[in-house]
Amino acid sequence: MTVSPFSELGVSEPLCRALAAKQYTTPTPIQARTIPTLLEGKDLLGIAQTGTGKTAAFVVPILQRLAASNQRARQFSPRALILAPTRELAVQIGESIAVYGRNLNIRHAAIFGGVSQYSQVAALTRGIDIAVATPGRLLDLQNQRYVRLDSVEYLVLDEADRMLDMGFARDLRKIVAALPKKRQSLLFSATMPADIARLAAEMLISPVRVDVSPKEPTVQRVEQRVHFVDSTKKRALLAKLLGNPALSRVIVFTRTKHGANRVAEQLDRAGVVAEAIHGNKSQNARQRALEGFRSGRARVLVATDVAARGIDISGVTHVINYELPNEAESYVHRIGRTARAGASGVALSFCDPSERNYLRGIEKLTGRRLTIVEENAA
Repeated sequence: MTVSPFSELGVSEPLCRALAAKQYTTPTPIQARTIPTLLEGKDLLGIAQTGTGKTAAFVVPILQRLAASNQRARQFSPRALILAPTRELAVQIGESIAVYGRNLNIRHAAIFGGVSQYSQVAALTRGIDIAVATPGRLLDLQNQRYVRLDSVEYLVLDEADRMLDMGFARDLRKIVAALPKKRQSLLFSATMPADIARLAAEMLISPVRVDVSPKEPTVQRVEQRVHFVDSTKKRALLAKLLGNPALSRVIVFTRTKHGANRVAEQLDRAGVVAEAIHGNKSQNARQRALEGFRSGRARVLVATDVAARGIDISGVTHVINYELPNEAESYVHRIGRTARAGASGVALSFCDPSERNYLRGIEKLTGRRLTIVEENAA
């Protein structure tokens, strides 16, 4: 019988079978360094970007420890709480729990806003072991007495830097204050600015620090080019670029929701299957768009910055900035949708005269000049 590398980390047989079925054969660096620590019950501060395998790194140990206790899920009282900044990430984590926990009797639910709370309340009423939640909806349901946090044994803050960027600092502190003092706590962040360090000091006790930040940041692995083009000619340039079959799975970023819809409609009329995703779309519509893109039914996903973080879709060959973001940090998050898990990628940016200041800000932040593509070489 072949011994799974995950079993050597202490992972139980039912979980090893589920990982093998998903064709996870070798633990990633963060999984190898994190899983044994979490199985020992220690707090953890993880510095890792999306695409490193960190979801399995924290979900697998939590599933194993919950299953070992052999307790039944209780009404309104989850035993594990995973907080995520966006509804898309909450859904993705929930899907991972279902995959890894397929051989275990562990119940979970994703709790987020933008949809009716009915099914979420129904799941809490039946009893769940793990709640994967965005902070706003969780506090809303707590205020309605549909969720209690006094039984939480495991707390995970995923993409903590993104949550603080989105203004969730006060909500996070309210949630943490409602939790039992005795618990295992994990905080994951792609970066470690001072506000994240303060939050970690507040909620973690003698944490083990695991840093798997790549020696070569994603932004350095992405080939970055800029096309200087008038805004009235961007549509034609996009069509020309998509005539190249090498652009097989593409995310196109716009600054506005209306712009995303308009570009997607233009591509559809040109015979390029495209989906749009932005904040005005319902949660169900956003999930359908993501699934269409993930499955390959849609070649192009047109998005606002709502999709720049937390969306983990493999095989994105190109990111196209149809409009440059007015915040340089958003550019880094956008192009990070390609070059996932160590792969390379290409980022193409359209820059009209009004966007030159945005380009200068991007080049200052990244410390590199984007390669200029001459018009006849486009």
